[in-house]
Amino acid sequence: MSVDLRVRNSALLVDLYELTMAAGYFERHMDCRATFELFVRHLPRQRAFLVAAGIESALDYLENLHFTEEDIRFLRGHSAFRAVSDAFFDYLRGFRFTGEVAAVDEGAVIFEEEPILQVSAPIGEAQVVETYLLSLVNFETLVATKAARVVRAAGGRSVLEFGTRRAQGPEAGLRAARAAYLGGCVATSNVLAGQLYGIPIAGTAAHSWTQAFPTERESFEALLETFPDSAILLIDTYDPLAGAETAASLGRKIAGVRLDSGDLLEKSRQVRQILDRHGLTETQIVASGDLNEFRIAELVRKGAPIDVWGVGTDLATSRDVPALGVVYKLVEIERGGQAEAKTKFSEQKAYWPGRKQVFRFSENAAAGRRQKYHHDLVARFDESYSEAEALLRAVMRDGRRLEKPRPVEKLRARALANLGCLPEDYFALEGAPHYPVLKSAVLDRMLEEARERYVGASAASESARQ
Repeated sequence: MSVDLRVRNSALLVDLYELTMAAGYFERHMDCRATFELFVRHLPRQRAFLVAAGIESALDYLENLHFTEEDIRFLRGHSAFRAVSDAFFDYLRGFRFTGEVAAVDEGAVIFEEEPILQVSAPIGEAQVVETYLLSLVNFETLVATKAARVVRAAGGRSVLEFGTRRAQGPEAGLRAARAAYLGGCVATSNVLAGQLYGIPIAGTAAHSWTQAFPTERESFEALLETFPDSAILLIDTYDPLAGAETAASLGRKIAGVRLDSGDLLEKSRQVRQILDRHGLTETQIVASGDLNEFRIAELVRKGAPIDVWGVGTDLATSRDVPALGVVYKLVEIERGGQAEAKTKFSEQKAYWPGRKQVFRFSENAAAGRRQKYHHDLVARFDESYSEAEALLRAVMRDGRRLEKPRPVEKLRARALANLGCLPEDYFALEGAPHYPVLKSAVLDRMLEEARERYVGASAASESARQ
């Protein structure tokens, strides 16, 4: 059996316990409606904000989720399902997600303890989708946020995403390309991402191109003849300054040259002088080689004449923060027409009960300027604050989208607009302030009622046993 990118649509791309729980719910005739919320418990120390990503992909997954006969045969043969009735597997044959979803807009700026997705469905359906949704939103949000930081550090200069070859697998590279574009990169080197998502693609040439020719000059001439309008000459295969001189001496218009190693500050200055001396003032300098927001910010601060940044490993893997504490928690159960708020009180893992809404309050802006975000309030879903923006909106009903998928170009524009509303302090690479996320008095009361109901009742029961 061949394995390719089609695995991303497999209903079995879940943790086993999602399916064993679904089987247990089915066997116990538990078809109550449940609401789960997906959120980040705590922001990593190195992040003051997140850019929500993966939401369109999540809706696509939910809309197309189904079990094949091959999937069902595999599950029936697993020892964990030995005592499960045939009726459960018949149920899987007709399985479709039929629930409702509310979500923040893809590209929204979000913070800790704020629901990103809110899934309401029969409990078995809502349970089965947990693993995939967590994986999608965790990874794409990581990379989109990393891209936003890198792009901000570049100070208005273009950033290209070059990370597929260093990503944790081909599909990760594909999703990283999409998320990085959403976060502000102008293009990706991943050609499949260009085909699937309509993302601009860009690239240069490897050192092997130069090495394949008898001389560096011949390699440059061949590349320019083949790609006269777009060739980027990699000039540091042997000696970057000699490479720049060779490129400049060709007497042709050159779109750009690339530096991939060494002291990028000093070398870019010297290369700029060489190019300008030969009248190539429009030729861009592209830099790459283990770059991240910290190195780029330093080079920009020191005045490096670099026009375009190619960022790979650190971007596609979010190397400094490789995972988020994204969780998917049951917050409400409906039984007999009555809604019961749910939470837990495990040490350091408690969360706020009930369905919620996130309200964003902004400062009064000067005329002609965007309003800047001031603070957020997490409240019960039916509360209202007319002076604030409600971030969660209905995006799916009866398992179907309420509007057509949006092109990633539009999602990117929205993400950049949202980032423009975040006060500058939160973009600090280190020591950024903590954005205020408050909880409503109603939520406070619900939490205390739940504590009394579960913790108090448990303590009373334990006391009675003693």
